[in-house]
Amino acid sequence: MYYNDIDSQKPAVLGCFDKKSQGRSDGEGTVAIAAPELRHVTDLVIDVEAPVSVGESVRGLRRLVVIAGGTAQGSRLSGRVLPGVDSQIIRNDGVTELQARYVIETQAGARIHVENNGLRSGPPEVMAALHRGEPVDPGAVYFRAAPRFETGDPAHAWLMSRLFISAGIRRPATVELAIFEVL
Repeated sequence: MYYNDIDSQKPAVLGCFDKKSQGRSDGEGTVAIAAPELRHVTDLVIDVEAPVSVGESVRGLRRLVVIAGGTAQGSRLSGRVLPGVDSQIIRNDGVTELQARYVIETQAGARIHVENNGLRSGPPEVMAALHRGEPVDPGAVYFRAAPRFETGDPAHAWLMSRLFISAGIRRPATVELAIFEVL
């Protein structure tokens, strides 16, 4: 079986490969590929300004959201968020594509460029309220992104050799992100 049953007592496995042929196998002598786990890196609280609408295009409504600053708090990355921008497309199907660019300055003064691409979606009435700047139930909104980092600081070079995922909440004047390393 390619995926283990949800009710199985075994850890989640993505697949099994025969050691000799590297082909898929369910028998003896197989190498299991474990499902990825997550390790918390940092929590961001980002202050944002009101969206600036650029207008409709063939892809949807283009908006720019100025990132005014914020904080990063975590056992593996802490500091402040420097100004940046989130370029958004609200697609015709209601899904918002996010492309945020900003810098985290660590407590030691190192600067880390962040490129965070993601998606935000939910029921039409919830998304309409969110786009009007109204508070909504965070549990009603799917908000995930995949941040990538770039830095010249040796202490944070590990950020450039790993994959990350974030879960977020959009509030009227802030964005909250929990960032995790994919192990």
